Amino acid sequence: MSILTAPVATEGSSLLRGTRLFPDTALWNDSADPAELSRSIGFGAVGATCNPVIAYTAISGNLDVWAPRIAQLAAEHPTWGESRLGWKAVELLSIEAAKLLEPAFHASGGRNGRLSIQTDPRLHRDAEALVEQAVQFSHLAENIIVKIPATSVGIRAIEEATYRGVSINVTVSFTVPQAVQAAEAIERGLNRRAADGLPEREFGSVVTLMGGRLDDWLKQVADRNRLLIEPGHVDWAGVAALKRAYGIFQDRGYRARILSAAFRSALQWSELLGGDLVVSPPFDWQLRINENDLPVERRIDIPVDQRIIASLQTIPDFRRAYEPDGMTVQEFDDFGATRATLRQFLDADAKLDALVRNILIPAP
Repeated sequence: MSILTAPVATEGSSLLRGTRLFPDTALWNDSADPAELSRSIGFGAVGATCNPVIAYTAISGNLDVWAPRIAQLAAEHPTWGESRLGWKAVELLSIEAAKLLEPAFHASGGRNGRLSIQTDPRLHRDAEALVEQAVQFSHLAENIIVKIPATSVGIRAIEEATYRGVSINVTVSFTVPQAVQAAEAIERGLNRRAADGLPEREFGSVVTLMGGRLDDWLKQVADRNRLLIEPGHVDWAGVAALKRAYGIFQDRGYRARILSAAFRSALQWSELLGGDLVVSPPFDWQLRINENDLPVERRIDIPVDQRIIASLQTIPDFRRAYEPDGMTVQEFDDFGATRATLRQFLDADAKLDALVRNILIPAP
């Protein structure tokens, strides 16, 4: 039984079987590109995530649309620099994508139907600036959810932004301790709101765990340290962290949900089926799932084989990632996957600046 009910040729009428059989397992699309998101909604998607890399890809891949729009923005705002113009384009992209999700937003009472927009990674050292931008972004549309990184600075910003009424999607998050500390920050923000008599509503906040990026980092660590790990076992690391974090969230009653992102294999979908959580594969991964006859069964409660866990625990950074107290908040910043991902996001910012520069000042 395949996960999708119909082949790609009839994707518009198909739904993810996992979503239909396990309605608490929500599908979000890992892109704010309106064309991809429209097709993903045909698969049953009820939300979308984005980051600087994805936003840059969406804009640079559709320059026939975005180059004239950016040029027009520059004409309307002659004092704006390339960074401000680029981020305005990201905002416009997000607003257009958010409109596509309004039906799911209203149908779910705000739990789903969310469009993610990420705070500027260049603000990662400034909690106050992250909060101010998060509040600004939250007013772009009623169904906007704002990404803030699970760094030591970001954890502080997550609590304050939640208190100020922002729906949060925690990002740059790869480990169980990051997920737990981010969820605790959201709880503190919500409790402060209640204590101060601020309106209660469904925030729909999610805590992303980028399982595939954890796999990527552990493979680098194993190679660097000349560790011979059983073939295929590292591909379960992100899944193991996701399952453990999910169990903790359920036990503690956190109001935020776990979100699975950074797909590297179909395990990051199939092993989470049945959970009250979000899976956010890139659209191409949705096509791959649709094209293959994968089993559909509740697996969220089935633990990863202990032989695999034992193998993974020979990698010190897996132990740090898997144990709820494996890292302090201050240690989040130096975790290898955090550094690699922040650098990639910062690089995407620089590429967006360069793209705008080439539109404003074409090469002679």
